[in-house]
Amino acid sequence: MRHTGSHDHRLPGLGRVARGSARRRLTLGAGLLALVLSGCAGASADAPTPTPTAASGPATTVPPLPGPSASGTPSRPSSPAATPAPAPSPPELGTALATLGSIPVKGRAAKSGYDRDRFGQAWADVDRNGCDTRNDILRRDLSAVTLKRGTRGCVVLSGTLHDPYTGRTLAFVRGARTSGAVQVDHVVALSDAWQKGAQRWDEATRTAFANDPLNLLAVDGPTNAAKGDGDTATWLPPRKAARCGYVARQVAVKSRYRLWMTAAERAAAERVLGGCPGQAVPTTRPVALGGAPEEPEPAPSHRATPRPVSSGRTPDPRFGSCRAALAAGYGPYVEGRDVEYGWYRDGDSDGTVCE
Repeated sequence: MRHTGSHDHRLPGLGRVARGSARRRLTLGAGLLALVLSGCAGASADAPTPTPTAASGPATTVPPLPGPSASGTPSRPSSPAATPAPAPSPPELGTALATLGSIPVKGRAAKSGYDRDRFGQAWADVDRNGCDTRNDILRRDLSAVTLKRGTRGCVVLSGTLHDPYTGRTLAFVRGARTSGAVQVDHVVALSDAWQKGAQRWDEATRTAFANDPLNLLAVDGPTNAAKGDGDTATWLPPRKAARCGYVARQVAVKSRYRLWMTAAERAAAERVLGGCPGQAVPTTRPVALGGAPEEPEPAPSHRATPRPVSSGRTPDPRFGSCRAALAAGYGPYVEGRDVEYGWYRDGDSDGTVCE
């Protein structure tokens, strides 16, 4: 049969189906394109990073966790963890550093009310050995000591000091103009103690503190004056080799008398004793009399020849002074032996006048 005109040989409705499919593909493609564009615009640092695939690039290799290897030996991480620092050892018992830990830390109290007289008579004989504390310390700390005759081994006339604060060697000679070259230092100054607990003490305790040999050292006079009433935070001996022993003595004194330290003082003491952690706490013992030769006997002379008192002996004439008696050829006079002893003053308390 012959057909005329243009006819579609496809099945009926096929053209409409094809056109609908094309429109759906265009719509789907536009939707996918919008989704991709919105995903790119919304990406931020907070969005999770997608897992890499073979198409996008090589994946990051994660190191394996420690575990048994093929040989049965546990494997180790590629980067071993750092070894923690060992904890510091506690200070050894009986050392100054350990004792320091028992001293309380407080603020400094006011200095108001402080007076040297609050600590009793200066250089009192608190140990009842018949000698004042200053001479006790001089006999203990000086070498090549010479003692004054007639003082029962108490009074130091001369000696040599190896000064712990400066390392210098000093000559000590007793006298108004020379004694100050060597002074006896309160290691814990009296005013420092006053501001750190001594205000609450009675006078007997303060007197014992001021004369305790544990708290006293014979030292170079000018250096002691420069120290003043400083504590460990404000003053240390110029000689570095003496600092451990000096701070240990301060710790011993404050521990014995239950005085406190300031925070700065405690930190300074820790720094010093940290360099000598085995430094022992110093101790002390009573200071004995004597232990050194006495001054030599004076050369005999016609004026110095003592004459025993005998019954019937007429006493020497009385002079206006010992100088006049000696000039006339009389004296010396000894207590308990010569009646003339009572006429003159025994200025140095040695039992002899007009010598």
